[in-house]
Amino acid sequence: MASGSGGGSIFSRNSSSGNVPTMRGLVSFIADLRNARARELEEKRINKELANIRQKFRDGGLNGYQKKKYVCKLLYIYILGWNVDFGHLEAVNLISATKYSEKQIGYLAVTLFLHEEHELLHLVVNSIRKDLLDHNELNNCLALHAIANVGGKEMGEALSGEVHRLLISPASKAFVKKKAALTLLRLYRKFPNIIQNEWAERIISLMDDPDMGVALSVTSLVTALVQDNLEQFKGSYVKAANRLKRIVVDNECADGYYYYKVPCPWIQVKLLKLLQYYPPPEDSHVRKLIREALQKIMDSALEMPKNVQQNNAQNAVLFEAINLVIHLDTEQDLMVQISTRLGKFIASRETNVRYLGLEAMTHLAARAETLDPIKKHQSIIIGSLRDRDISVRRQGLDLLYSMCDQTNAQAIVQELLRYLQSADYAIREEMVLKIAILTEKYATDVQWYVDISLRLIAMAGDHVSDEVWQRVIQIVTNNEELQVYAAQNILQYVKSDCHETLVKIGGYLLGEFGHLIADNKGCSPIEQFMALNGKLRGCPSSTRAIILSSFVKFVNLFPEIKPQLLQTFRNYSHSLDSELQQRACEYLALASMPTDDLLRTVCDEMPPFPERTSALLSRLHQKHATTSDKRTWVIGGKDANTDPKEFNLVHQPTGLKRSFTNATPRDNAASNGNNTNGVNAVTSDLAGLDFNIDTNKVLKAPNLASAAHLSPDWDIGYYRLLLRTEGVLYEDAQIQIGLRTEYRGQLGCLIFYFTNRSSFPMDSFTTTLDNRSAEILKTDIKGLPDTSIPPDGQTQQTIMFEAKNVFADPPTFRVSYLAGALQALTLQLPVYLHKYMDAAELSGDDFFKRWKQIGGAPREAQRIFGLVNKNRTMDIDFVKRVVRGFRWGILEGLDPNSKNIVGATVLHTTEGKFGCLLRLEPNFDTQMYRITIRATDEAVPPILIKAMEERLSQGIEGVI
Repeated sequence: MASGSGGGSIFSRNSSSGNVPTMRGLVSFIADLRNARARELEEKRINKELANIRQKFRDGGLNGYQKKKYVCKLLYIYILGWNVDFGHLEAVNLISATKYSEKQIGYLAVTLFLHEEHELLHLVVNSIRKDLLDHNELNNCLALHAIANVGGKEMGEALSGEVHRLLISPASKAFVKKKAALTLLRLYRKFPNIIQNEWAERIISLMDDPDMGVALSVTSLVTALVQDNLEQFKGSYVKAANRLKRIVVDNECADGYYYYKVPCPWIQVKLLKLLQYYPPPEDSHVRKLIREALQKIMDSALEMPKNVQQNNAQNAVLFEAINLVIHLDTEQDLMVQISTRLGKFIASRETNVRYLGLEAMTHLAARAETLDPIKKHQSIIIGSLRDRDISVRRQGLDLLYSMCDQTNAQAIVQELLRYLQSADYAIREEMVLKIAILTEKYATDVQWYVDISLRLIAMAGDHVSDEVWQRVIQIVTNNEELQVYAAQNILQYVKSDCHETLVKIGGYLLGEFGHLIADNKGCSPIEQFMALNGKLRGCPSSTRAIILSSFVKFVNLFPEIKPQLLQTFRNYSHSLDSELQQRACEYLALASMPTDDLLRTVCDEMPPFPERTSALLSRLHQKHATTSDKRTWVIGGKDANTDPKEFNLVHQPTGLKRSFTNATPRDNAASNGNNTNGVNAVTSDLAGLDFNIDTNKVLKAPNLASAAHLSPDWDIGYYRLLLRTEGVLYEDAQIQIGLRTEYRGQLGCLIFYFTNRSSFPMDSFTTTLDNRSAEILKTDIKGLPDTSIPPDGQTQQTIMFEAKNVFADPPTFRVSYLAGALQALTLQLPVYLHKYMDAAELSGDDFFKRWKQIGGAPREAQRIFGLVNKNRTMDIDFVKRVVRGFRWGILEGLDPNSKNIVGATVLHTTEGKFGCLLRLEPNFDTQMYRITIRATDEAVPPILIKAMEERLSQGIEGVI
């Protein structure tokens, strides 16, 4: 036996006793023999069993129990790692079984054996649909599990409607609704187009479901949908605020959903996150709901429970509440509280608390007007870079990047450079990006920018992405004051033993600006040539290409070293690398021409780079992109969050002129020739293309609360209340909506009364206001109706309207509720311009004087019209009632014709008062009107004439 065979032998050499078997080697050898024997026996046993099962299936005649038994065996064998393809069809057939136990094994086998693209999957679609339509809830759940696990696009499109039906059906049990919601969520994450626009309102209504599990699952679905469909799911905001207040403040939580005394922390976190996707609400009542819930969460967190699980649940809710407070940025008292608490959290002994504290403080830095509260903890934040947990270190890096400004930039950059040498490899590239961005962003000194940038690249080496060194070249090219200093410094680096990235920068900068330092000591043309030539052999072909391009510029700039340059081109004209060979041959031909005209044209100085989005910021943004829920803010200071889609530093007040581009030096390589061998070719060729999607062109879901979706018979109550202060706005067999109004000056108050006229309760009662004149007609919802109205019960809601200026479009109002199925109606509210008018009394002289002062067009509008139907009539009493209903003061005796009506009124708005004058000439014989209105604002007459024509043309048979 060979005794020196090395580690493969179970013997080891011992100088005193010869070849002695070691115990460890012997045990290992015996174990290997046993394992090999076991595998051999297992393979024989499994092959025998597979042959037996295959034969059983082939012979046929198996009952349901036997099929289930053999598929179970195949499942076990499959889990062990053996191929059981012949059993796939049997598993598919088992899904159609009538017994639950057999069907269950069939579904289990299908979800394990098959994948989304499997060819057999289309065979089970009809079976799954049948189980979804079944009245057996257990079969529903099996089908939902299968869709969630192996449902591809084809299956999702075919069955998503049935899944949605199970979710909204009043006959579905709570556990079926939960699974249906989560199945839709799974499908949506894979195929967003599966969720149809018309489902939005119905899905939102389930956030009020009395079962906390259903509400939790639906909230998870809505949170995912909101991130891509803000406008479509905006109704979820009020639902989330109301449910959060009921859980946190009113303790409306089922006993089974308390987690260590914390009421359902999972749904609290999801609701708090959902609220962050929308801007702060303008309605005072909604703000009050959110404020009360947040204050209660803050107060509860003052107690530090000893139980670890309770503490974790409480902290999860607390930190999400802190993020919402920062997002709202309107609750100053709460902002002061969280600034103090975050300072304690980042110094906590618990790793999770430190991490969450740093993350919340990063969010605060992205929103806060001033960074002073954060700068107080700068030493602790810097210390987090040396935390034992890498996630804390990474979060500390994000916070330092976000809290950086002109006052602390140099200190933070120096600290990051110091830490870079010992930083984890996993975060070095990100650190380099952030240091480069901060250096550029806050550089007020030319030398400091160059020194830090080159030092960064020298230290980071392979962790420097192409965007970093290309960015340095762009900045130097676009700033003349940098060029001499940068060329001098990079030459010193190239002369020493430096990283390849610095050689690339040196090749470009010396080729462009080497002539500016040629007269300086140690920077002569031959020294520049020798420095770059010395790096040629040790560099990859892409770097050699840049150096050769630099040398052809030397031919134009430094004729005294032309022989050495030509010899270099000759040497590389025989290179095996086709890219280098082509460059060398072309450059040699250029340099050997009898005249230098073409050479000078080709080697002309590079122009400044065009302004585009910063490649560094784009790269950093890509690194922070994740597959989890989208953030509502980006890592960086407040300026970076002004417009998250625009990562642009052009407006920063620094001494550097910035022209951002995603282009590399290759983009302008017509003269420089810096074409690398395919490096960045794709990104450079596409640099001018805009891949941003214009969201305005994307088809949007219809706004069901708009005037385009008014319900039948909406106009009866509308025209009735157009001239009255209270009455019934709408009624049918199920609901009655009463309205009482009061107007004072520019303010109007509407109180709605909703009465359930049916014999069953109305659940998830929701109202949605759509204000087309939102800029000049401000609304404030003072209260929300109850989400559930019992039979013959009533609830109410108050909405304030303030006329900022003249408006033309009245708001619309959508009411929806669950009464078995979703019931909804959209009404137009009688909030019109004349509601903000007060009748005026004028003497005859004053009236005619003001009539002449206002004059004709454009402050005058006139219309001649008749009744809408010949069966309708008009008389003087009807006309006067309408005129008074429009809040005109009738001035008697001013018109020679006693049948004509003259009136005056004052329109009140926040921006001023407008006088209005009226002359109405009814012709009772021809059933016609001529109406003339003059006002001190030209926008008023057309609006008032339109409204009065609509009402007067209805005649006496119209409802008044």
